[in-house]
Amino acid sequence: MTAELAKPAWELPPLEPAELGPYGDFPRLPDKAKTEIWDAYRAGRPSRVPVTLGMNDRIYVLDPRFNAEGLDYRRVFNDPAAMLTATFMYHYVCRRRHHLFADSPTGLPEEWEIGIGFQNVYEAASYGAPIEYRDDNVPDTQPILDGDRRHAIFDLDIDHPLERGFFKHALDMCARVRELAQGRTFFGRPIKVVPFTALGTDGPLTVAMNLRGPAILADLRRDPHYARQLFDFLITAAFKRRAAFLKHWGQKDTGQVGIADDSIALLSPAQYREHVLPHHRRWFDTLDPRRDRVRGIHLCGDATRHFKTIRDELGVTIFDTGFPVDFAALRRDLGPDVEIIGGVEVPLLMDATPQRVYERAREILTSGVLSGGRFTLREANNLPPGAAWPNLAAMYKAAFDCGTFSSG
Repeated sequence: MTAELAKPAWELPPLEPAELGPYGDFPRLPDKAKTEIWDAYRAGRPSRVPVTLGMNDRIYVLDPRFNAEGLDYRRVFNDPAAMLTATFMYHYVCRRRHHLFADSPTGLPEEWEIGIGFQNVYEAASYGAPIEYRDDNVPDTQPILDGDRRHAIFDLDIDHPLERGFFKHALDMCARVRELAQGRTFFGRPIKVVPFTALGTDGPLTVAMNLRGPAILADLRRDPHYARQLFDFLITAAFKRRAAFLKHWGQKDTGQVGIADDSIALLSPAQYREHVLPHHRRWFDTLDPRRDRVRGIHLCGDATRHFKTIRDELGVTIFDTGFPVDFAALRRDLGPDVEIIGGVEVPLLMDATPQRVYERAREILTSGVLSGGRFTLREANNLPPGAAWPNLAAMYKAAFDCGTFSSG
């Protein structure tokens, strides 16, 4: 293998003005100015709402505009060379394309800092759920706790999560990817492969849905003891996994404490309080017993009816939202001190006109959600491959036109 990993054919030229659509006249900020936007926001002195895009390597793997190698997820998950290509091409495509429409760097870094990933299958796969590879989509897992097998999970060894199964495979892949990157460059820049970790959790209800399917919802009524036992097991396993990864890499447990649990959007407020809130509380209070760390939560879908409970009961101050979301009501409910992250719904970004995208972004930004200076604009939620540049330009342009925070 040559020292330079990038092929000349992979180089992406700048987008032409005609490719940006009717809202392509947004300011072209240098990377330093974008950093200053974020620095001011985090220091509590925001001037303009920062814009980010939630992405992962599917914007490369599943987008034929970029994936000239014809890589698919079966290869990416199992072939270190394919994983390396998908990972650094994802970062390169972000900088050369998507970051033009966000407050993220567009210049190539002095050193590529990349980490391998396995989409959202790794947690269920670590319990033995088979991975299902799909054409033109990200992988998923198949439920394994159906019928008489629903108690089988409790026989699994969760005390040694890195020594078997999926996480052993993931660590082996990380080591082999590092070997392939050692001493080589990508577009002239050296490559640093950061440790693979799985420190968080997709949440007890969501992981239970992955493993048991919608039957877990029936369990909440018919056999709540089993549901509670399963949730306890999944949270305990997540703690053990977190500790094992930190020990493996010699890392400290610091920084923000977060969780996700998209499936709580299926529950009523009373069901959430009874069945899932205690397990979320256990997660946060175990990792942050003194409540001196920032607490955040990621929730796709419309789970906003639970947000006040989550704020009051769990001390969460950062909400990464999905859709549909009433941002005006959410700001009224949560107050000015809670950080809200969200924005234009993905279906609009993918299928609507640039004009409709701009109008929706303007609706959000003028809804009152900017009150308090604690709002970040992004797509809601996770940008699919193939998003049209004029639509991303429209959302970013709206941030300049309508996203100025009041100095008062």
